[in-house]
Amino acid sequence: VFLVVGFSAVALFSILPAADASGAENPGALFLICAGLVAAVALVLPGISVSYLLLMMDMYNTVIQSISRLYLPYLLPLGAGVLLGIILTTKLLERAMEKHPQQTYLLILGFVLGSCTGFGIPVAQSFGARDSEDMHKYLFNGAVLCVALSVVFTIVTTLTAAPLLQLIHTPAELFPDAVAYIRIIFLGIPATVLFNYTSTVLHSLGDSQHPFYFLLISSFLNIGLDWLFIVPLGMGVEGAAIATVVSQLFSGLLCTWWFFTRVEGIHFTRENCVLSAGHCGRLAYIGLPMGFEYSVSAIGAFIMQDAINLLGSTAVAAQTAGEKIRQMFTVPMASVGTAMATYVGQNHGAHRTDRVRQGIRDGCILQLCYCAAAWVVLFFVKGWAVGLVLGDADPAVTSGAVEYLTVISVLFCINGLLMVFRNTLQGLGYSVQAVISGVGELIGRALCGWLAVHSLGYFGICIANPIAWGLALLYCVFMVTRVLKKENA
Repeated sequence: VFLVVGFSAVALFSILPAADASGAENPGALFLICAGLVAAVALVLPGISVSYLLLMMDMYNTVIQSISRLYLPYLLPLGAGVLLGIILTTKLLERAMEKHPQQTYLLILGFVLGSCTGFGIPVAQSFGARDSEDMHKYLFNGAVLCVALSVVFTIVTTLTAAPLLQLIHTPAELFPDAVAYIRIIFLGIPATVLFNYTSTVLHSLGDSQHPFYFLLISSFLNIGLDWLFIVPLGMGVEGAAIATVVSQLFSGLLCTWWFFTRVEGIHFTRENCVLSAGHCGRLAYIGLPMGFEYSVSAIGAFIMQDAINLLGSTAVAAQTAGEKIRQMFTVPMASVGTAMATYVGQNHGAHRTDRVRQGIRDGCILQLCYCAAAWVVLFFVKGWAVGLVLGDADPAVTSGAVEYLTVISVLFCINGLLMVFRNTLQGLGYSVQAVISGVGELIGRALCGWLAVHSLGYFGICIANPIAWGLALLYCVFMVTRVLKKENA
């Protein structure tokens, strides 16, 4: 419920009517007071930008003009709304944190978490339109926004690492190691953002192969560094976290190197390396809903982790090892999905619905073939892979990790198809609708987490991701079919 409230607020920001103080139409005092109330939220909650909200309401330029002209009929009701909003928001948050700390924390997470993945869609559209000047401006402004996101999220998440782990009932015997691990991961957020943005840009410019190659290299590097830091060097969980951050940084640097040295037509100048309210607004309008989708899915995993922790340290270790191997095998599926978003976006802009449909068919066939091959490979190597990750671990932990991979690998096809249809929906420009699929994932993981604790046990954890994927897939298939029928009508 609380996440739905957060989602509804984000959706509201994107559909509020535009206001223009310099035009003939006066937005009215009531509208400006309401806009001030919305902007006040950004002044209170960490990580939310006032500029972002004004850009999404198409009010940024008007507010700046009104301030420069000291246009009081516009500024006074807006200022009154901001002042009233600050008072109300702080009082509500104070009371909510006293009575419902966990739900309030999740609601704030739904606002402040984001992703730079959506920043690549305006780049792809400019590239398809052969507008080099516009493309370079989107590239520069997207990079600036990514730097800002990295700084904010690194500081906030690092400071809240311990309370977050307490919130999900991390077992006492695992708590010190968990805090050490998660803080290093949070400090590595800039590395994650670097890879996400640079790989998205390469996809947007038509290169879907090299980001996949670089990510695959980093996955194997991660496994190798895990072994090096944990076994010979004895660094424990800190070593595992450092290995993850280093591998992410390496893949991001590879993408950055390829972009500047191998991509043709990239030439930044003083004219296109300037902050632009219009370009930032477009990036925020597309990127924030996509980022919210990721945050909703992440909160679903957060809730499921709470259930895993309640099952004990053996279940935690087994699922963690199995999930790490699973992620390595599903990387190609995510790469196909990202390529779908770019492909669909370009062809949708060219009004080639036939090519969009053909791309969906080809993407589904490709994913199903890969999923079948991945299942065969895992069938034979899962025991060896688990041993490589866990080393000389408790047999119960090893058995649990093998069981996790056995169950989830059979259902890889659901995730593969979800990547096709969800990214198709985003490529068609329906980012807000794609967020709802993330809500389906959250419901699936929360339900399986509850069943795991109350009846199914560890098997409930094994099927949680496939159930979440399935719910999201049903919605995305329905929406894509509906959108394409409407366009053909």
